[in-house]
Amino acid sequence: MDQPISRRQHGFADYTYVPLVAAAPALAGFAAEKTAATLCYALSSSVLASSLFTRAEWGLVRVIPFKAHLAFDAVGAITTLTAPWLFGFAKNRKARNAFLVIGTINLLVGLLTRPEEMPAQA
Repeated sequence: MDQPISRRQHGFADYTYVPLVAAAPALAGFAAEKTAATLCYALSSSVLASSLFTRAEWGLVRVIPFKAHLAFDAVGAITTLTAPWLFGFAKNRKARNAFLVIGTINLLVGLLTRPEEMPAQA
Protein backbone atom coordinates (compact mmCIF):
# COMPACT_ATOMS: atom_id res chain seq x y z
CA MET A 1 0.00 0.00 0.00
CA ASP A 2 1.30 3.44 -0.90
CA GLN A 3 1.78 5.45 2.29
CA PRO A 4 1.83 9.14 1.29
CA ILE A 5 2.10 10.66 4.79
CA SER A 6 5.65 11.38 5.94
CA ARG A 7 6.84 11.37 9.56
CA ARG A 8 6.87 15.20 9.53
CA GLN A 9 3.32 15.37 8.16
CA HIS A 10 2.22 12.86 10.78
CA GLY A 11 3.54 15.19 13.48
CA PHE A 12 1.54 18.06 12.00
CA ALA A 13 -1.56 15.83 12.05
CA ASP A 14 -0.95 14.88 15.70
CA TYR A 15 -0.48 18.45 16.87
CA THR A 16 -3.66 19.43 14.99
CA TYR A 17 -5.55 16.46 16.49
CA VAL A 18 -4.79 17.46 20.08
CA PRO A 19 -6.73 20.77 20.30
CA LEU A 20 -9.50 19.60 17.96
CA VAL A 21 -10.25 16.46 19.99
CA ALA A 22 -10.05 18.43 23.25
CA ALA A 23 -12.56 20.92 21.82
CA ALA A 24 -14.82 18.23 20.26
CA PRO A 25 -17.34 18.10 23.13
CA ALA A 26 -18.03 21.83 22.77
CA LEU A 27 -17.73 21.91 18.98
CA ALA A 28 -20.00 18.90 18.38
CA GLY A 29 -22.41 19.67 21.21
CA PHE A 30 -21.93 16.77 23.60
CA ALA A 31 -20.21 18.51 26.53
CA ALA A 32 -23.02 17.33 28.83
CA GLU A 33 -22.08 13.70 28.06
CA LYS A 34 -19.44 13.61 30.80
CA THR A 35 -17.95 10.21 29.92
CA ALA A 36 -17.47 11.12 26.25
CA ALA A 37 -16.09 14.56 27.11
CA THR A 38 -13.64 13.09 29.62
CA LEU A 39 -12.51 10.52 27.06
CA CYS A 40 -11.87 13.32 24.55
CA TYR A 41 -9.62 15.05 27.06
CA ALA A 42 -7.83 11.77 27.84
CA LEU A 43 -7.34 10.94 24.16
CA SER A 44 -6.09 14.43 23.43
CA SER A 45 -3.66 14.31 26.36
CA SER A 46 -2.35 10.86 25.45
CA VAL A 47 -1.68 11.89 21.84
CA LEU A 48 0.09 15.03 23.07
CA ALA A 49 2.27 13.01 25.46
CA SER A 50 3.02 10.40 22.81
CA SER A 51 3.92 13.11 20.30
CA LEU A 52 6.15 15.01 22.70
CA PHE A 53 8.12 11.84 23.53
CA THR A 54 8.40 10.41 20.00
CA ARG A 55 11.75 10.14 18.27
CA ALA A 56 10.81 12.43 15.39
CA GLU A 57 11.47 15.97 14.21
CA TRP A 58 8.52 17.20 16.23
CA GLY A 59 9.27 15.30 19.43
CA LEU A 60 10.51 17.30 22.39
CA VAL A 61 12.00 14.38 24.37
CA ARG A 62 12.82 11.85 21.65
CA VAL A 63 12.67 8.48 23.39
CA ILE A 64 9.74 6.56 21.83
CA PRO A 65 10.53 4.95 18.44
CA PHE A 66 8.27 6.21 15.65
CA LYS A 67 6.98 2.70 14.95
CA ALA A 68 5.92 2.43 18.60
CA HIS A 69 4.17 5.80 18.24
CA LEU A 70 2.25 4.40 15.26
CA ALA A 71 1.29 1.34 17.33
CA PHE A 72 -0.01 3.63 20.11
CA ASP A 73 -2.01 5.49 17.45
CA ALA A 74 -3.57 2.23 16.24
CA VAL A 75 -4.60 1.27 19.78
CA GLY A 76 -6.01 4.77 20.29
CA ALA A 77 -7.97 4.58 17.04
CA ILE A 78 -9.51 1.22 17.93
CA THR A 79 -10.33 2.46 21.42
CA THR A 80 -11.93 5.58 19.98
CA LEU A 81 -13.98 3.63 17.45
CA THR A 82 -15.33 1.27 20.10
CA ALA A 83 -15.64 3.77 22.98
CA PRO A 84 -19.32 4.67 22.48
CA TRP A 85 -20.29 1.05 23.14
CA LEU A 86 -17.57 0.23 25.66
CA PHE A 87 -18.33 3.28 27.79
CA GLY A 88 -22.09 3.43 27.30
CA PHE A 89 -22.74 6.60 25.34
CA ALA A 90 -23.64 5.05 21.95
CA LYS A 91 -27.20 6.41 22.21
CA ASN A 92 -25.88 9.97 22.23
CA ARG A 93 -25.77 10.53 18.47
CA LYS A 94 -23.46 13.55 18.59
CA ALA A 95 -20.89 11.91 20.86
CA ARG A 96 -21.04 8.56 19.06
CA ASN A 97 -20.63 10.11 15.62
CA ALA A 98 -17.81 12.38 16.78
CA PHE A 99 -15.94 9.37 18.16
CA LEU A 100 -16.49 7.44 14.92
CA VAL A 101 -15.11 10.35 12.87
CA ILE A 102 -12.16 10.93 15.23
CA GLY A 103 -11.32 7.22 15.32
CA THR A 104 -11.58 6.81 11.55
CA ILE A 105 -9.32 9.79 10.89
CA ASN A 106 -6.83 8.56 13.49
CA LEU A 107 -6.80 5.08 11.94
CA LEU A 108 -6.43 6.39 8.37
CA VAL A 109 -3.59 8.75 9.26
CA GLY A 110 -1.77 5.90 11.00
CA LEU A 111 -2.27 3.47 8.12
CA LEU A 112 -1.21 6.05 5.54
CA THR A 113 1.96 7.08 7.38
CA ARG A 114 5.31 5.68 6.26
CA PRO A 115 6.84 3.88 9.30
CA GLU A 116 10.34 5.28 8.80
CA GLU A 117 12.40 5.87 11.91
CA MET A 118 14.26 9.17 12.27
CA PRO A 119 17.98 8.90 11.47
CA ALA A 120 20.19 8.73 14.56
CA GLN A 121 22.15 11.87 13.69
CA ALA A 122 19.05 14.10 13.44
